[in-house]
Amino acid sequence: MNKSELKERLEREGARTDLYSLEGGFPNEAYVLNQNGNQWEVYYSERGNKSGLEVFDNENDACEYLYKDLKRFVIK
Repeated sequence: MNKSELKERLEREGARTDLYSLEGGFPNEAYVLNQNGNQWEVYYSERGNKSGLEVFDNENDACEYLYKDLKRFVIK
C-alpha cells in the first residue's frame, strides 16, 4: 500500500481527517506518516513531540502499520 492508497482507504472507512496526517509535520494530537530521506516514520504527534516512533525502510510497511494503528484507535 502506498500513501495515496492509504488515504483512499481511510476516507472510505470514515476516519476523521483531523486525527491523522499523511504529510509529516507536527499536527497536534494526530497520527503521522512522514518520509525522512529513504526511511518512513510513523508516530503520534502531540505538542510538537513524536511519541511511539516507528521507522520503516519502505512506504508499504509504514502505511500498513499506520493503517492498523488507526483502525484500532479511530476507525469505527
